[in-house]
Amino acid sequence: MTRTLAHSLYHIAQKEGWDFRLFSLYDSRYDLMSQYLPSANYYGFDNRRLGLALKTISTSRGTDLIILNHINLSLIGIAVKLINPKCRIFLIAHGIEVWRPLNFIKRMFLKRYCDKIICVSNFTKEQMIRWHGSNPEQCFILNNALDPFIKLPDTFEKPEYLMNRYGLNSSNKVIFTLTRLASSEQYKGYEQVIKVVSRLKQTFPNIKYVLSGQYDAKEESRIGHLIDNYGVKDEVILTGFLNENEITDHFLLSDLFVLPSKKEGFGIVFIEAIACGLPVICGDADGSRDAIINGELGTAINVDDLDELEKAIVTYLNSTLTIEKRHQSQHACLLHFNEESYRSNLQKIISHESVA
Repeated sequence: MTRTLAHSLYHIAQKEGWDFRLFSLYDSRYDLMSQYLPSANYYGFDNRRLGLALKTISTSRGTDLIILNHINLSLIGIAVKLINPKCRIFLIAHGIEVWRPLNFIKRMFLKRYCDKIICVSNFTKEQMIRWHGSNPEQCFILNNALDPFIKLPDTFEKPEYLMNRYGLNSSNKVIFTLTRLASSEQYKGYEQVIKVVSRLKQTFPNIKYVLSGQYDAKEESRIGHLIDNYGVKDEVILTGFLNENEITDHFLLSDLFVLPSKKEGFGIVFIEAIACGLPVICGDADGSRDAIINGELGTAINVDDLDELEKAIVTYLNSTLTIEKRHQSQHACLLHFNEESYRSNLQKIISHESVA
């Protein structure tokens, strides 16, 4: 998300004759990917929080606008505003980090020092109003966009090297999930998919569930127990971390993308899957609804209802995923979630114009 934001802001700045800098807390100066912006516009602080704070504050006197990408940067926003009251401060609100009570500093920042809140989904805007009493007129919705440099397929053949790697053939029906597999984030819903796969393996004897993402030891153990308990050792393929250059190929390998999460601020992975021609199933109680445009590009289900999840999966698996359908999904996704529209709406927010 931040890479797309940086690329868009850089081009807006170039067009308007503005000066733009991206300060990144967790990245080092060597982590910059030059296609997004030149090195002269980038500072990486390699997790040096004090360095980031001091640099931001020291450069704020001549700055017109600062966009904070996380509520945890609230104290910096307050300090900047005290030094330069004319500097506008925007906050990007993603998901769970703002869907809950906040400490005094963060509440004070939202109430007194934050000029605009950019919400990545309608759901996040609703939560900002519900939890923090944010002024609806202060909240602007800016759905995430596809990375402008994402590798999108022109053809939709299943990659042979992945078929060989996982021992698959043309008869397999492949369900795919890509997410963080963290013991501290047990709300992604992949355990629900494991349970449903155990139900479906008789009806679909060639079903496979490819579950991808970096996991810690505790979560690996929990997933292993789930696989054993539900008897799906032959059906579940746990890949671990995927290199970025293989993600598109895993979408192509699959017949259906499923992530029945409860706490997605938006869910960029959904639009990546759709842009690769995949049907998707998501949860109906978070920002995922924006990613599928309230059902236009996918199916939202009650993630606690296994029967509903099973029914949605069966509906897709019983429907042939043709090349034409994949092209149609890709076209619809690119129409809604392209960087050009994202950049246009972002510029309108900066320039006090109404957003489409």
